[in-house]
Amino acid sequence: MTNDLQTVGSTVPLKQAVILIAEDEVEIAEIIAAYLERSGLRSLHARNGREALAMHLSHKPDLLLLDVQMPELDGWRVLSEVRLRGDTPVIMLTAMDQDIDKLMGLRLGADDYVVKPFNPAEVVARTQAVLRRATPRPGSPATQRIRVKPLQIDQERHEVLADIAGQLLPLELTLTEYKLLLQLARSPKRVFSRGELLAHCLPESDALERTVDSHISKLRKKLEALGIRGIPAGVRGVGYRFGGEP
Repeated sequence: MTNDLQTVGSTVPLKQAVILIAEDEVEIAEIIAAYLERSGLRSLHARNGREALAMHLSHKPDLLLLDVQMPELDGWRVLSEVRLRGDTPVIMLTAMDQDIDKLMGLRLGADDYVVKPFNPAEVVARTQAVLRRATPRPGSPATQRIRVKPLQIDQERHEVLADIAGQLLPLELTLTEYKLLLQLARSPKRVFSRGELLAHCLPESDALERTVDSHISKLRKKLEALGIRGIPAGVRGVGYRFGGEP
């Protein structure tokens, strides 16, 4: 199946996706835009953080290529605001090849990152990959099933299966445990704060953030009983991510 038949949303083919490039260096933005255009992707350009937020709100892009070091508002602050608004896929463009910067991006909800200087073709490839991963074709089995090793989650049946040595074993979870696992599995590389998990999985509850720890602990024990360790993974002082092998 060619890329132009794959979709980003309910009606938008991959090759018609709109990419917002938030980059203060015009030459870099123009190069990225040219490569995106060659691949059939459309692009918009924001020159600073405030403009990026305004264009994100008005144009609703399908993905945001976000430079970390920008005037007005830096990339971290823009990313934080974008995440408060929703789940627009974000790829960080950073000149800082340090683990702490990568962790910062993942903690705040970035889907991927590219370190400068980069090959523009790699940026396009990563953009296409994140778009496909973020929004599968409507109505396809992938829309209803999430597979992150060693688990398979069937959203239609509310069923979780664990692949243990090639054998699929059912995992008996409470509704809250299921919601937590599903939320983490949807973005396996992203680190979610306890507050985010509480808002997504227990929106009508008056529970405190430490309640999340209790549910995560019970979920982890059920997985460990099947020989699965490190899922969910705790990130000290931050929250949780899926863990395991995405």
